[in-house]
Amino acid sequence: MELRSSQTSVNLMRAFAGESQAANRYLFAAEQAKKENLSVIEAVFKFTAKQERAHAKVFYDFLKEMAGETIKIDGSYPVDIHDKTVNYLRAAQHNEFEEFSPVYPDFAITANQEGFAQIAGKFNEIAKIEKTHGNRFGLLADLLEQGKLFIADAEEEWMCLNCGYIHKSSEAPKACPVCSHNQGYFIRLSLAPYTAK
Repeated sequence: MELRSSQTSVNLMRAFAGESQAANRYLFAAEQAKKENLSVIEAVFKFTAKQERAHAKVFYDFLKEMAGETIKIDGSYPVDIHDKTVNYLRAAQHNEFEEFSPVYPDFAITANQEGFAQIAGKFNEIAKIEKTHGNRFGLLADLLEQGKLFIADAEEEWMCLNCGYIHKSSEAPKACPVCSHNQGYFIRLSLAPYTAK
């Protein structure tokens, strides 16, 4: 089967549209987190937005042979506009889990049936990444709702995402003693990016 006459081409464009929208929604969510002085969550939304953009490119690149054509799609996309960061986190968690299952696995089944095994593989691999995204957003929402984003039940190491200062306590400092950035810049060292666990 040729890609241009397949359901897979439509699913690729749907996925491209969805990932592109997710990247923008996360940038909007990052703006809300910044307003609430939750710089660590702002950083997570921006970090995830870059990954969503990368997913969009993977899907879009498969359509290269159709350059200059138009693919008509139908789809349902969420309107996630909120006035609280925690609501953005929960909406993102829901949407990521939906891509994890059933959306991308279903797209993979169709791609395999139509003879596009490589595309099916990408749908399945990206589905797993979306689960990781959903778990991350859910964990941050849980911590925020429980008032434990900057407070732990036991002594913990906290890293300032601005300067890298590490503080050992059951609570992140109200301000970094090195760079003076507020508590919103602190993250548990165990959750910090690029840190050996």
